[in-house]
Amino acid sequence: MAHINYYMDFTVDVFIVCQNKVLLRMHEKYKQWFAVGGHIDPGEDPNQAAVREVKEEVGLNVILHGSIPPLSNEKYKELIPPPFMNRHHISETHEHMSLVFFATSDTEELHIDEGAEKAECKWFAKKELGDSKYGINPQIQHYARTALEKAR
Repeated sequence: MAHINYYMDFTVDVFIVCQNKVLLRMHEKYKQWFAVGGHIDPGEDPNQAAVREVKEEVGLNVILHGSIPPLSNEKYKELIPPPFMNRHHISETHEHMSLVFFATSDTEELHIDEGAEKAECKWFAKKELGDSKYGINPQIQHYARTALEKAR
């Protein structure tokens, strides 16, 4: 999706857990391991964006980790809050405000559509996250380890 705010876009990152492993994707442009995710589309809430991005990028149906406060009514729809949020620099004129979610999948079998972005994906065990051969940045390692602990 095109950027909707010249300076800052709101995005989601989803750390998916299955069978004591967490899924990461090699980002094509930055050549680094990141979670599945992307921009929140206009009219979409962060929970919807997280589920959609996972389906679009890796073809998984996931359940977001967390609970919805029992406060919803006809005027307010409560959402699963992200365990983490961060703001990070993309360029001199652009930043992302990222809502970091954890999710679970009942399968490790990815279904990437022909028209989807092709990226290397790997299910990482906890011990692999710190392995220097992967070069996973410390923030991503922290989020991934926390997802493995919390989203079972």
